[in-house]
Amino acid sequence: MSDFALALDIGGTKIAAALVTPEGSITERRVRPTAVSMDAEAVWQPLAELVAELRAAAGTARVIGVGVGSAGPIHLPEGSISPVNIPAWRRFPLLERLAELVPGVPVRLAGDGGCAVAGEHWRGAGQGVDDLLGIVVSTGVGGGLIQAGRLVAGPTGNAGHLGHVVVDLDGAPCPCGGRGCVEAMSSGPSMVEWALKAGWQAPVAAPTGVELAEAARAGDPHASEAFRRSGRALAAGIVSTAAICDLSRVLIGGGVAAAHDLLFPPLRQALTEHGRLDFLRGLSVTTASLGNAAGLVGAAALVLVPEAYVGRGVASLA
Repeated sequence: MSDFALALDIGGTKIAAALVTPEGSITERRVRPTAVSMDAEAVWQPLAELVAELRAAAGTARVIGVGVGSAGPIHLPEGSISPVNIPAWRRFPLLERLAELVPGVPVRLAGDGGCAVAGEHWRGAGQGVDDLLGIVVSTGVGGGLIQAGRLVAGPTGNAGHLGHVVVDLDGAPCPCGGRGCVEAMSSGPSMVEWALKAGWQAPVAAPTGVELAEAARAGDPHASEAFRRSGRALAAGIVSTAAICDLSRVLIGGGVAAAHDLLFPPLRQALTEHGRLDFLRGLSVTTASLGNAAGLVGAAALVLVPEAYVGRGVASLA
């Protein structure tokens, strides 16, 4: 009977949990919507229920550790988190609380973008690529870096956070409190907000990126422009990051990236316009292959492959 890592992926829209084998296969998976509340315990309770469900699903098999990828910022060394899109959690002591639920095993925390890129590097489209940027375009825009074959999280655990690279100095306010960030132009909610202000007549009262993509495919000019702006902002962030880190490949995942037919044409055009140096022209930009499982697989890798994915910038309670 296999041992398992218990993996958690915490985002502003949903919290996912899974049991992952040492080979990187997900055998059990559960999802809950992230509670919309200013009560920290109300947000915590569904996560605690997921952990209990997964421990029960493991049966007599061992859970050998807990790996967590969370929207950020995260705070080291105490292992607390303050996700931009979960306002109820400010320096929420996540590692400590999880260690109480699953005592006696390692509990490790990294940013959700870092876990997503680790998952793709370990078992997805980034296998064999030593210098890699992973981007998750969803409720927010996260990112993670692999350099020289190892996850680079930085001294605070927030390296690779491409969503808060500034691409428009006079741009729209961002949920982080700044202005003109990639996230302020490329996240699903930001795109929808821009399109509505521009004149898009949404078919439902609370539209999401799904309805926006449908409208763009149907030829709505405002919806189409929202995707054009998003792709160009992502390209600006990618070129800036690649110029600093000398990357080989960029993988883009997340819910918004599912509309790659709308997002990638303007993104690739902008990459051609702005990535003029020789070492930037060969940059490969493609979709991630693990879909919404990437963060869970990468969170599990913190437990199962620590030699590659645990270092400075990953919080851990043994």
